[in-house]
Amino acid sequence: MRRCRWAALALGLLRLCLAQANFAPHFFDNGVGSTNGNMALFSLPEDTPVGSHVYTLNGTDPEGDPISYHISFDPSARSVFSVDPTFGNITLVEELDREREDEIEAIISISDGLNLVAEKVVILVTDANDEAPRFIQEPYVALVPEDIPAGSIIFKVHAVDRDTGSGGSVTYFLQNLHSPFAVDRHSGVLRLQAGATLDYERSRTHYITVVAKDGGGRLHGADVVFSATTTVTVNVEDVQDMAPVFVGTPYYGYVYEDTLPGSEVLKVVAMDGDRGKPNRILYSLVNGSDGAFEINETSGAISITQSPAQLQREVYELHVQVTEMSPTGSPAAQATVPVTIRIVDLNNHPPTFYGESGPQNRFELSMNEHPPQGEILRGLKITVNDSDQGANAKFNLQLVGPRGIFRVVPQTVLNEAQVTIIVENSAAIDFEKSKVLTFKLLAVEVNTPEKFSSTADVVIQLLDTNDNVPKFDSLYYVARIPENAPGGSSVVAVTAVDPDTGPWGEVKYSIYGTGADLFLIHPSTGLIYTQPWASLDAEATARYNFYVKAEDMEGKYSVAEVFITLLDVNDHPPQFGKSVQKKTMVLGTPVKIEAIDEDAEEPNNLVDYSITHAEPANVFDINSHTGEIWLKNSIRSLDALHNITPGRDCLWSLEVQAKDRGSPSFSTTALLKIDITDAETLSRSPMAAFLIQTKDNPMKAVGVLAGTMATVVAITVLISTATFWRNKKSNKVLPVRRVLRKRPSPAPRTIRIEWLKSKSTKAATKFMLKEKPPNENCNNNSPESSLLPRAPALPPPPSVAPSTGAAQWTVPTVSGSLTPQPTQPPPKPKTMGSPVQSTLISELKQKFEKKSVHNKAYF
Repeated sequence: MRRCRWAALALGLLRLCLAQANFAPHFFDNGVGSTNGNMALFSLPEDTPVGSHVYTLNGTDPEGDPISYHISFDPSARSVFSVDPTFGNITLVEELDREREDEIEAIISISDGLNLVAEKVVILVTDANDEAPRFIQEPYVALVPEDIPAGSIIFKVHAVDRDTGSGGSVTYFLQNLHSPFAVDRHSGVLRLQAGATLDYERSRTHYITVVAKDGGGRLHGADVVFSATTTVTVNVEDVQDMAPVFVGTPYYGYVYEDTLPGSEVLKVVAMDGDRGKPNRILYSLVNGSDGAFEINETSGAISITQSPAQLQREVYELHVQVTEMSPTGSPAAQATVPVTIRIVDLNNHPPTFYGESGPQNRFELSMNEHPPQGEILRGLKITVNDSDQGANAKFNLQLVGPRGIFRVVPQTVLNEAQVTIIVENSAAIDFEKSKVLTFKLLAVEVNTPEKFSSTADVVIQLLDTNDNVPKFDSLYYVARIPENAPGGSSVVAVTAVDPDTGPWGEVKYSIYGTGADLFLIHPSTGLIYTQPWASLDAEATARYNFYVKAEDMEGKYSVAEVFITLLDVNDHPPQFGKSVQKKTMVLGTPVKIEAIDEDAEEPNNLVDYSITHAEPANVFDINSHTGEIWLKNSIRSLDALHNITPGRDCLWSLEVQAKDRGSPSFSTTALLKIDITDAETLSRSPMAAFLIQTKDNPMKAVGVLAGTMATVVAITVLISTATFWRNKKSNKVLPVRRVLRKRPSPAPRTIRIEWLKSKSTKAATKFMLKEKPPNENCNNNSPESSLLPRAPALPPPPSVAPSTGAAQWTVPTVSGSLTPQPTQPPPKPKTMGSPVQSTLISELKQKFEKKSVHNKAYF
């Protein structure tokens, strides 16, 4: 490849020689730091992204011919750059790595087509902080004696960073700031901190985490810092600095009466406190044996040298010494431990329970249930004894059976004790739960290998007391009985149980409360029944609620609640307001008849309506549920109606039946007289139109009239009050007298409302305002003088001037609308020949009387 290039170069020189007056092109030399020219002394950071435009080749041809640019590399090297032959733009095509290649050699050339000029350039690759520190010669393990002085060097770590400058400088840190070690941040030398010590027996190994961090630098335009970590394992080497240690302390031994001389009593065990390189140890007796015991110097076994019968003391306190022997055979550290040896007899007697007459294994007692907490069962005389001596006579006492009811005292006995049983849970001693409580007294030896034991039965017969309250099987009792049930009928049976026995378990019942007057209860059986004279009525009172009490002979009681509901019986027939009723029907508008059934529940109080008889027939239909009556669809005018009636009369009589849905069913009939008119007739009478509009809601009409009357009364009261205070202020005292004023006769009028003066006003007389003669003396001393003046009676209806034009009409007053009686129809107005007005007034009055019974807030 290189030969080809030199051949091309020679060929170009030959052409240059052959060319006449054609000079070669050349590169511009723009100096250091330029980004265009001949790439002389050009440098490039190693973190330059691939694809970046890094340089522009720039040159010229003396003749001004077009030039082209080229770049080539050694065959063994990478082709790091590419060039645009026309514009000379050089682009980075491969990644740079200064640590692998810090210089790049290239041949750049410029050509005008005939002449070619080539130059060899060197591109310097500058450093970027792209390398992290790396520890070398890992792993790091150090062996350090435990007695090394504080501040001594333990180990040295080394990390390298291939970057240059600050990015290649490394400093060291410890990750654990509370470590007994420290590191030099520049050299990586590990030391034991001042005042710190190592202890093989406490910690044999330490792990130190060292962090190596570079000085930081730029990478891809940002400041970055890299770090690395490593672990240094410090193994602590044991040295002889600990005394021997005994294992299994404290030491106790026992010698029994049958122990033979030379027998081993117990064995002590010791070891070098330095576990890493332990020394050999030897045992010896220091004092306290009095020649009765000896110890094996290598095993630590203590043996008896005499017969137990020859020993003078019951307890021996020996002191055993252990001594370390150094590798050279000289004594080193020592330690001493006490050993207690007790001389005891043979364990050949178990614990035994005694009563008042000797050994006994069953004890019985009778007591009342629920004794006081902490009470002692004094009826039990129990003694326990073990005939052995010393440790063989030590045993524990416990109760075996239901836990937490009784407690035995004492719990640990040496030789002999009086046994006491104490009540711990009084609530659990319940006759109703268990009439007999059975326990076992257990005595077990404590420190003997045989663990001899014995038992005794404790049987407690419980006696009943009145400790329970009678309890009902339910807190609520719900019963239902028909309202026609005769006196003495059973209602419900309540049950209460008292778990006590005998007379304390007998329960007596009683009832009390506001709803208990009509009922009785059998005191023994709890059966609730009605009073013999009781007459139940669901319409008057449908529900009763009272309490029943169950009580024992000492007055302990409980209460339950009784709810009794009366079942409705169909004992009321439907009732019409009147047996003969009059209605006025406007063509196209139904009339309504209503009957009320006073039964309490459905379906007994649901009423169905039907027409049982009509003259003539096939004129009216009735809604069986609402009682609305209307003309059949075929009748749409008064003429059609007159054609049905021979006398061309518009008054019909219907017999309407109201029948309830109970079983058995009751029914009632009423005679309904219907006067039929049409809307055209009503349009000539505003009064009739008003009454027709309010015939189904008479309270609306009465309310309007009542409002008018109330306004007049209020004005009158204000005037009278003002007059009273004016006279009082002027100190006028009028003589007591009674002035009868004659009501001025009304002006002549053509239309008179005769129904306001009807004699049949019995049903509405309570709504008429009676006028008393006024008392003109406002300052008299009678008891009534302190009251405000009473409102005077309403003035008479205003007179209406006669007119020869359209028919005159007046608005009826309240008294006028309530005056007519159903038995005697009011006289018709002189100027109106239609019976519509009188009939509507009658119907309005009937509805008002019926609703006034339930709504007494009016007037």
